[in-house]
Amino acid sequence: MANKKLIDPTTMLPNELFALVLENLDCNSLLAAEQVSHAWNTCGRNHHVWREVFLRRYQPTIHVSPAPIQMGGFGVGGEIHPDMDWRSMYKARRKIEMNWNKGANGPAAVYFSGHTDSVYCCQFDEDKIITGSRDRTIRVWDLNNYRCLKVIGGPQAKPVRPTNPEQILETHPIATIWDTLNLNGTEEGDKLYHVPSDYHEQSILCLMFDHEIMVTGSSDSTCIVWDVKTWQPIRRLRKHTAGVLDVCFDAKHIISCSKDATICVWDRQTGDFLKALTGHRGPVNAVQLRGNLLVSASGDGVAKLWNVATGQVVREFQSRDRGLAAVEFSDDAKFVLAGGNDQVIYKYDAETAKLVHTYTGHTGLVRSLFLDTANDRVLSGSYDQGMRVYEFCSGKPIAEFNDWTTSWILAAKSDYRRIVCTSQDGRALLMDFGKGVEDVEMLRGKPMKVDPLS
Repeated sequence: MANKKLIDPTTMLPNELFALVLENLDCNSLLAAEQVSHAWNTCGRNHHVWREVFLRRYQPTIHVSPAPIQMGGFGVGGEIHPDMDWRSMYKARRKIEMNWNKGANGPAAVYFSGHTDSVYCCQFDEDKIITGSRDRTIRVWDLNNYRCLKVIGGPQAKPVRPTNPEQILETHPIATIWDTLNLNGTEEGDKLYHVPSDYHEQSILCLMFDHEIMVTGSSDSTCIVWDVKTWQPIRRLRKHTAGVLDVCFDAKHIISCSKDATICVWDRQTGDFLKALTGHRGPVNAVQLRGNLLVSASGDGVAKLWNVATGQVVREFQSRDRGLAAVEFSDDAKFVLAGGNDQVIYKYDAETAKLVHTYTGHTGLVRSLFLDTANDRVLSGSYDQGMRVYEFCSGKPIAEFNDWTTSWILAAKSDYRRIVCTSQDGRALLMDFGKGVEDVEMLRGKPMKVDPLS
């Protein structure tokens, strides 16, 4: 057969049509295409081409309605405009992913000091971290300058100057870039203290917030719904008869679970109590909501899938031995993760309840779980003072972080570039895999609106 003459498509097609071809490539193929010739390079570096490649890889998909509350940042920039440098943004995302794969050598560490007892819970977005503690206060921290912005609590919980200010907790010897100054008992610290019209008088065990409200749960058996713009309480939710161990919400419902073995469903807009979900035989330690489905984990060793509308159990997931302390629900509601006393993390098929596989490595109770489906990562925190990161789909270990705090890990959350965790030693810790990455600030902001999949 005679050799066929190869024709350069850039000589046959207008740049606009050739760009439509290139935008179907993945990142590595597009980078290779840029090396073919000057014409290919010019077309391959087109912002429109890289926009399609970037968004296809990183734009989050919303699978359920109402959409789940986003943890941290999306990492896809803000409002789209013609001058967005999508190629540089893709490069920044790839560098951050490489830093995750470096394990303990990947992140920079920032320690937040000020709580005077165990920090049980945390959540963050791109601007702030909010923490809740056994010391009966809530703290708001600035993620840009690492300073404390607000301390919220009753008058009896106001912190005083430490009796032993010379006692300094250890920080990571290499990764630490900032250790916040404890302002308790100082004039500046007193100015940060805010006593609202209502407050918890016992430990803050759990919290969750979005751009409108924050919901906190306490050992006092109640939840408080807060206005996040004013830090004033909107209402208190009363129904449980023991400590509220976890909360979650979306645009329609607020869900709380308790040591009293029940789950309560509330109307988000009115605060009306709608129903109680009963069936667990031990404390319900964790809940997570996906549309009309709710997953819960209990000290009875069982995770349950509930239909929120009917209040009925849809499916049960059995652990091998003892109680479950943490639970996660994949964004598409297809998988359930649970962990606890068994020191392993279970991944179940939500439709069949079959065990898909386990994530292993911890030597203590798995106290906290976070599933970042969009980035294929599972983060766990344990009483062994360590955190581990796994590939969600394969179960393959990615990284482990041992002894970055001086006590048990009580909560750990993550987004595309950060881990935020809290500890029994009274501190919060930020681990930033994007620190120093060129053009990383281009990734800030909310993504364009994506409608839920039908």
